[in-house]
Amino acid sequence: MQNPQHILITGASSGIGEALALYYAEKNVTLFLCGQNITRLKDVARRCREKRAEVFAEKIDVTDTVAMENWISRCDQIAELDLVIANAGVSAGPGKNGESSETTRKIFAVNVGGVLNTVLPALEKMSPRHTGQVAMLSSLAGYRGLPSAPAYSGSKNAVRAWGEALRGYIKPYGIEVNVICPGFVVSRITAKNKFPMPFLMPADKAAAIIGEGLRKNKGRITFPPLLAFSAWLVSCLPACLAEFVLTKLPKKGD
Repeated sequence: MQNPQHILITGASSGIGEALALYYAEKNVTLFLCGQNITRLKDVARRCREKRAEVFAEKIDVTDTVAMENWISRCDQIAELDLVIANAGVSAGPGKNGESSETTRKIFAVNVGGVLNTVLPALEKMSPRHTGQVAMLSSLAGYRGLPSAPAYSGSKNAVRAWGEALRGYIKPYGIEVNVICPGFVVSRITAKNKFPMPFLMPADKAAAIIGEGLRKNKGRITFPPLLAFSAWLVSCLPACLAEFVLTKLPKKGD
């Protein structure tokens, strides 16, 4: 999808989602944006309209299957969707209860359930047309389970594996599927981290890399290069050695 005109982005009120909305905003582009913080979302929508994009922004909970199906259907009726980006995601916050049962379920509900609730209805609309592109946000943390963030890395691993498998499965229908695996990007999620974050990247730079990767239809869009290589390398280590290395990493609550 070289020049998508009708684009839907979840989690667009901050971070990568906000940056992607602004990246794609221009004349003759229609943006469908959702987020949980309506104040921030309205501000993103305003800035996109200043760039002459047509914008429809709503507060939608991505874990609500019916609400997401209805929203995506309404968006597609307004303008047939070219590109759908399942971006919404959460992580454990700092503190001793960062990996509590309740938090773990919430992380999987948003990071995995929210992706399913975005991608599956989009594919139902795109498949009969035999055209379209779907991208989903995983993470370099999804290359291997991290003792420092079990729920987050586990959920992102699930998204990565499903997205990569879906890419080949759905290809005969003429639909492109891409998995985005960023490192540390300035966002509300990374703002919670109290440990050093190597190669921390501004969100607008990340959006430009993602946009270029989607134009080239890369199956897996990873960055920054050195951190991506390190994540891949650790995933290739024998389990006992990888466990020894990864248990040295600081936990989210540290």
